[in-house]
Amino acid sequence: MALRGKMADLGDIMQLAFVPADFDAAVRHWTGTMGVGPFYMIEGIHLDGMTYRGAPTEAVFDLALAYWGDLQIELIRPRDDHPSIYRGEYGSTGNGLHHVCILVDDLAAARAVCEEAGAEVVIEGRFGTSEVIYVDPGTGPGTLVEILQQAKDGPDLFGMIKAAGQDWDGSEPLRKLG
Repeated sequence: MALRGKMADLGDIMQLAFVPADFDAAVRHWTGTMGVGPFYMIEGIHLDGMTYRGAPTEAVFDLALAYWGDLQIELIRPRDDHPSIYRGEYGSTGNGLHHVCILVDDLAAARAVCEEAGAEVVIEGRFGTSEVIYVDPGTGPGTLVEILQQAKDGPDLFGMIKAAGQDWDGSEPLRKLG
């Protein structure tokens, strides 16, 4: 697909992400009330080469992933006060939406589209061989946009998590990965 310089041209939103004020209560809400799960927890994440507004940061966070049909739900818990999109001006949204995520095949091309659209890269880094940027499109209602170029050489983590949610019986709502 030829990119026309609009962020919507990058692809469909595949994830809604939250930085809840009370992480455990959010897990209970999503699994108990909403029936979404099970969530898979990855603890102690620090992106390789992580920068916040162009400066290196040592921020560490935990995240939990589950699927509601084809839509991924992500819950994030910051573990420290290092500069990041999970603290300060972009920090906890209480129970509101923090960011959406789009998967792309070419992060460099996606970055160019974001720059053309006037979106500022506020955080970037690598998780294994996956690369990610978070951009702030600014001016108006909305939220941050995560743009992820997934590694092609690793296990299909998202596929495994999605499959676990099909016919989930409500048992073990929060499971640890790695």
